[in-house]
Amino acid sequence: MPAKKIVYPYIPNSVPDVKEEMLRAVGAGSIEEFYADIPANLRFKGRLNLPEPLLSEAELIRHVDGLLNKNRSTRETLSFLGAGCYQHQVPAVCDEINSRGEFLTAYAGDPYEDHGRFQALFEYESMMAELLNMDVVNVPNYDGFQASATALRMAARLTGRNAVLLPDNMSADKLSKVREYLKPDVAIERLPFGPRSGLLDLASLRAKLDERVAAVYFENPTYLGLIETRADQVSAAAHAAGALSVVSVDPLSLGVIRPPAEYGADIVCGDIQTLGIHMHYGGGHGGFIATIDDPKFVMEFPSRLFGVAPTAVKGEYGFGDVAYERTSFALREEGKEWVGTAAALWGITAGVYLALMGPRGMVDIGEGLMQRCRYAMKKIAAIPGLKATFADTPHFTEFVINFDDTGKTAAQINQALLERDIFGGKDLSSEFPSLEQSILFCVSEVHTRSDLDRLAAALEEVTR
Repeated sequence: MPAKKIVYPYIPNSVPDVKEEMLRAVGAGSIEEFYADIPANLRFKGRLNLPEPLLSEAELIRHVDGLLNKNRSTRETLSFLGAGCYQHQVPAVCDEINSRGEFLTAYAGDPYEDHGRFQALFEYESMMAELLNMDVVNVPNYDGFQASATALRMAARLTGRNAVLLPDNMSADKLSKVREYLKPDVAIERLPFGPRSGLLDLASLRAKLDERVAAVYFENPTYLGLIETRADQVSAAAHAAGALSVVSVDPLSLGVIRPPAEYGADIVCGDIQTLGIHMHYGGGHGGFIATIDDPKFVMEFPSRLFGVAPTAVKGEYGFGDVAYERTSFALREEGKEWVGTAAALWGITAGVYLALMGPRGMVDIGEGLMQRCRYAMKKIAAIPGLKATFADTPHFTEFVINFDDTGKTAAQINQALLERDIFGGKDLSSEFPSLEQSILFCVSEVHTRSDLDRLAAALEEVTR
């Protein structure tokens, strides 16, 4: 069908005169000629399944609202999803600050007008360093996945070794990211976890440690929600073999769990999504990396670091880059790693959250989360046919429930919960076949006791 000539009010270059002027400017006689360099087999020849043009603002708003109303968000539906992206309460002040123009409109975290961004990120780094009991924390990179991969790359450069040990109880998505980031020159070996405890198998760890291993990486809490109670022994084993201990941690847990630096971690990493950042269809994410203040470690950071520095005026100080010369901004292809678009806005948001909560607030929220988790796990495990996997190991916000004895699959359970207006947990059956028909449930401070009772009652109903 011949294309209709329509001028779209929201697309200026749909005006025929404007389109022709643009083509003349690039020396093309037509749209087809303009796209001539794109191979024919990559071009779509049919018509896109799009509605007829909506030329009035009222029609457009009605259409978009209709699309948005198909969504089922965690505002309307009770949710127990976690597994890497978490529904925590976001204080209003976090959204108020991160929506300010001097922060929000930046590209790569760099606004065109800088009103306090360097200081805001320095304050974020300082509070994170205090929380982690570390000296140096980076401006956030893309997400926790990249932070883990970068931390392992740093460990390989620091030790001059070419292998890392990763736990079997980590997310398949994170493993995929780390594997792609480390190949081809850093090998990965896996560490099994105990079938009863869910914690790392120390005997296997010690057997696999040798002169090739740059780092032992583990998570605390783990992807399956467990607190690694033998973290000291894991770090000690790594150090005895000349390897580094790299620990990924949920910063929200550090009001109740020792920071990794206190059990031997050399590099700490993780994601700040739990610190005042909405789920955003998969996150708002930002990755952090932390080390001691040792030039040997600091110079291996690929990402930006902000610190306090003297200005040209005696007695006055400002905020700026630390060791900028090590970054790819300065060295381009000779940099440690490539510094891409940062998640600086989320760093500022997390800083606001930490300042609002304070030390006492972090303790209170951590204790509340662990209490809710234990209550929900015990309540659900009391239902006939349901079993709490790793029940004897401490948990933080997530726990695994096995449904094998019900004769129903995890997918069927989640579908039945969805029909009762509940988002169930993460189906683990394909990611962790050894756990068979199991679901990873997550609780947070947004859940009341009645919410947890409702989940238990729904599970009892759908498993009869």
